This record gives sequence, C-alpha cells and structure tokens, in this order.
Amino acid sequence: MSDPVRSLYVHVPFCAHKCEYCAFYSAPASGDQINRYVAALVREFELIAGGCRPDTIFFGGGTPSLLTLRQWETVLEAMRRCGLTGATEWTVECNPATVSADKARLLRDAGVNRISMGVQSLDETLLDRLGRVHSRDMVFRSYDLLRAAGFRNVNIDLMFAIPGQTLEIWRQTLQEALALGTEHLSCYEVIYEEDTPLFHQLQMGEIDVNEDLACSMYDELIDATAPAGFRQYEIANFARSVPRDMASSNAMAPEWPDYACRHNINYWRGGESHGLGPSASEYVGGVRSRNWSNTTLYCEQLEKGRRAKEFAEALEPLARAGELAAFGLRTTPGWPFELFKQRSGFDLRAGWNDEIRRLVERGWGVQTEDRLHLTRAGLRFADAAAEMFLRP
Repeated sequence: MSDPVRSLYVHVPFCAHKCEYCAFYSAPASGDQINRYVAALVREFELIAGGCRPDTIFFGGGTPSLLTLRQWETVLEAMRRCGLTGATEWTVECNPATVSADKARLLRDAGVNRISMGVQSLDETLLDRLGRVHSRDMVFRSYDLLRAAGFRNVNIDLMFAIPGQTLEIWRQTLQEALALGTEHLSCYEVIYEEDTPLFHQLQMGEIDVNEDLACSMYDELIDATAPAGFRQYEIANFARSVPRDMASSNAMAPEWPDYACRHNINYWRGGESHGLGPSASEYVGGVRSRNWSNTTLYCEQLEKGRRAKEFAEALEPLARAGELAAFGLRTTPGWPFELFKQRSGFDLRAGWNDEIRRLVERGWGVQTEDRLHLTRAGLRFADAAAEMFLRP
C-alpha cells in the first residue's frame, strides 16, 4: 500500500471581478453556482480522503475568501469528517475586499494558519488599472483584522512592471509593504497571457513592455528585501526566519527561511499533491492530471460520483526528470545532486553536463561539489535557464 499524499491544493474558481492580467480559470460569483460547487467539492474530498493526509493545504483561486461563512463551514466540516485537517501549514488566499473578522476567526479556529493576501499594488491608480476590487485602505484594514484573529504567518502578493508603474511607485509600494511586518512576500512581474485584456492592449499597441525598467524593479526588490530581514528562496518569493532560540521542532531546514511556503517547496521538489476543484492539477502515483476548467462540468462529474478529470498522463522517466530539474532551479538552493538522484533516478551532472556548463559560462549558474544553483542573474532569466533542462 502506497504512502498517503501529503499535499492538497483546492481551487476556488469564483471572483467578484476578473482582473485585467489574470489567465487562471475563474467564473463570476453566483450564489447557486457556488453552493453547487461546494457540494461537489465535498464529494471530491470524500473520493480522495483514503489516500491523503496533508501536511500542507493551499486554497487558491479565484478568490477563496469570497465564500460565505456558511459555505466555509460546510467545507471545513467535510474536511474534518474526511480526516483532511491538521496540516502543519494551511494557506488560504484572500482578497482584501472580502476579509471579515468573523471569516478570519472561523478559518483560524479551523486550523488555517497562513493567509496569502492578493494586494498587487498599494497605488490606487494601478489597482484600478489592474481591475482590482479593493482599495489601498482595505489592505491595511484587512491586514489588521487578520492579525487580530491570530494569524502569525501572512503573505502579501505584489506585482511589478505594471503598465504605468514607475520605479518610484514600485519603491514606495515595497517600503509600505515591508513596513507592515509581514512574514512573506511574493512579487511577480506582470505576464501578458493570451486571452487577457492586458495582452489585447499590448497587441493593439496601447501599452509597451519596458524590459530595462522591469529589470530595475527586480533589482530594487532584491536590494530592498534583504536589509528588511527577508531571504529570497525562489524567483518571486521572499520570507523571514525566526530567531534560532525561538525555532520550533517544525522549523524549516537551514536552506529555507522559516516562513517559506512549504506547499510550494513540495512542488519545486517534485512531491506528490492532490488537486481539487475546477482546473486544479495534481501529481499522484507518477501520473499528472488536471480537472476540467469548467465549473458546471466539474459539478456534473462529481454529482455522478467520479473525479472531473480532463486528462491524465504518465511522463517518461527522463521527461519527468527534466521537468523536475527545471522546477527545482527556480529556487535559490537549486538542486543538491544526491537529492535530485533520489527524486528522479538520474544523475544531474551526467545527464545535463552540457547544460550545466553553458549555465556556468553565461554567469547564470554555479556548480559546487554538492549542488547546482542559479546566480542572481540566472534567477532573473530562470525561465530560459529551465528550458535548457527539459527533455522530450
């Protein structure tokens, strides 16, 4: 009998408004549709419960905090009944416009211990530009509500290289975010995904991409976070650590900051994870699969008593190892050679020797006796570096 899967992702696909940049699957919020989704999700919990005992849980979206108190109570009760609570790290994404004191207390009492708040910017003009439904004042009020409810691990999502964003605006946003005292920052460069309003505006010539400015903003991010006590552990992720004399038995390994997102580290290290909800991906038993990106179809399949899988595939070992190499190089610790061999069955130095050499020659990578990791310049171009390691 295989060991239970230790990671669980739940996608909540509803949003009050679709943001200009967003390519994730989401649907307009409708009371009846959300109730139907919650009932289907409960059924999906039941179907995977026998093989899942999560150490990490992540509710993403969409906007999970859009669920009402009653809907959250239904979800949480089902998770308790199915033995899916008690995770070491349990994250819920929140929009600052949908955080309430009652909802924050309900989540905290249920065992949620990490909140990821989608702030994106603290500039009102840019929030409007992105199509966000919250204001800067809502960010500060929601942050205070979360702290009052007992949350001691809060992440703030920010975006840079937003059309119309200057370096000075980005610098001011960073300073305000750091002054809050949050434990974690996720900072993403705007990506122009197809089928989004921003992509259409770019195609029509209404906005321009300034790569030099984006690089300057990334440099500003790196330079501002370290003096504030954050350590970069992945391209876009920065976290604090607790003093060593206060570290608990659940403290992270030394190569990761204590408040690093354990759920995401599991992805980057190639661990198994169940994915529930419309469009959610999972990797279990060597098989990669994804649910349908359609809430109605998702509900219909679960109402028939089966998972709502759009596809499932088992990668060839070498292709899987190449993907694993690419994902792991996104992190600042990179890949310890022995750990990569344990996870993939391949020797990174033997199978990717030419690629490692090219990385080092470009100044993008460093090879030591025990590991390969990217440099600061390499992390800036991590997508290009990662492509070198993929195998058909």
